[in-house]
Amino acid sequence: MAKESVYIETSLVSYLTARPNRDLVIAAHQQLTKEWWENRRNDFDLFISQVVMEEASAGNPEAAARRVTALEGIPFLDVSNAAIKLADKLVKTHALPKKAAQDALHIGVACVHGIDYVLTWNCKHIANAQMYSAIDKTCRDAGYVTPIICTPVELGE
Repeated sequence: MAKESVYIETSLVSYLTARPNRDLVIAAHQQLTKEWWENRRNDFDLFISQVVMEEASAGNPEAAARRVTALEGIPFLDVSNAAIKLADKLVKTHALPKKAAQDALHIGVACVHGIDYVLTWNCKHIANAQMYSAIDKTCRDAGYVTPIICTPVELGE
């Protein structure tokens, strides 16, 4: 039986590789991410895109190096014209705000490639229950099945 597929969004690798945070909620998310990475990632086929790699490579050079190292060996999904077009639609239909165009692109790439899950800690624009119905409607109207968008907590054992 084939493994389910997971698109690793940038916030996940950021939480995975960041130094422990003093904020208790963020620290808990970091710990849950590390546990998921150690215990569950091999149960899935993981994918990223060039968008993830560009975001992971930005910022503090030491932190960027840790993120890029963690992503080594994970196959890339093509940021195709179809993915860009779907991301544009997600913004134009107000499923996501204009300022979240990069987040729309993550969803577009995963959706166009038929990925089962988008794994993220971005609960503002990606794993947001209030936005999901609009995201789902836009993706379905474009002829795609929307991936399940979730955090490591929801994709736990």
